[in-house]
Amino acid sequence: MPIHRHAVFGFPVAHSRSPFIHAMFGEQCGVALRYERIEAEPEVFAEKLEAFRSEGGRGANVTLPLKEWAARLCGELSPAAKLAGAANTLLWREDHWYGDNTDGAGLVRDIETNLRWPLHDRRVLLLGAGGAARGAIPALFDAGIAGLCIANRTPERAQALANDLAAAGPIRVLALDDVSEAGRFDLILNATSAGRGGAPLELPGTLPAPGALCYDLSYGAAAAPFLSWAGKSEAAARSDGLGMLVEQAALAFALWHGQLPHTPPVLAALRKEQAA
Repeated sequence: MPIHRHAVFGFPVAHSRSPFIHAMFGEQCGVALRYERIEAEPEVFAEKLEAFRSEGGRGANVTLPLKEWAARLCGELSPAAKLAGAANTLLWREDHWYGDNTDGAGLVRDIETNLRWPLHDRRVLLLGAGGAARGAIPALFDAGIAGLCIANRTPERAQALANDLAAAGPIRVLALDDVSEAGRFDLILNATSAGRGGAPLELPGTLPAPGALCYDLSYGAAAAPFLSWAGKSEAAARSDGLGMLVEQAALAFALWHGQLPHTPPVLAALRKEQAA
């Protein structure tokens, strides 16, 4: 049985749970693989990616801050990656890298399938305008949300993102300090780094509408401040992004190997590890 070589590129990347996730997927699907972490600053990413390919690597994941760099290195992009201007999954095809963005689809799968919370006709507030937000927006509109508002500390950056993704759907932009002016939301997504390191997150507790879901695209300690705020607000449910991590990885695995893994046991194993 051939051993397939994969890697996740990022800076930093030592914290990544992707090797654990893909090892479980490989065992489940009968695919022998070797999966490693490769730390790469943006300036040397292209060089390290080429070294990985020359040594037999044919499929890679890409995490922050390299997703937009990855898209520029691809000879071909999926519609999702092209619209987002960012790629988190790479597949070598004969003479070029094919780039896909499974972040948004992974987010939608986690919310609708794992959390059983339908997105259709929901009013959504997205906090942050970085790479994580870029991948999520097109998939949210594809899932049928009623409207999207981006709130960011630098509204100019949020407006640039809204302009880039205008084809996905109508997007309203606000400064983070003015977010209370936008009313109440059914879904509040945190894609910022605000509050990391244990600092409190300062948001109005009245932002969530009745029955709202508050969801942090990060997981573990990075998601704790936002989830703490959500627990004190009027939100009905809250979740970190661990399920999104597993679901986007499953879609990457399917692109590489033609098999979509069963994700619940992998997510359960990670939740158990997280709780220990």
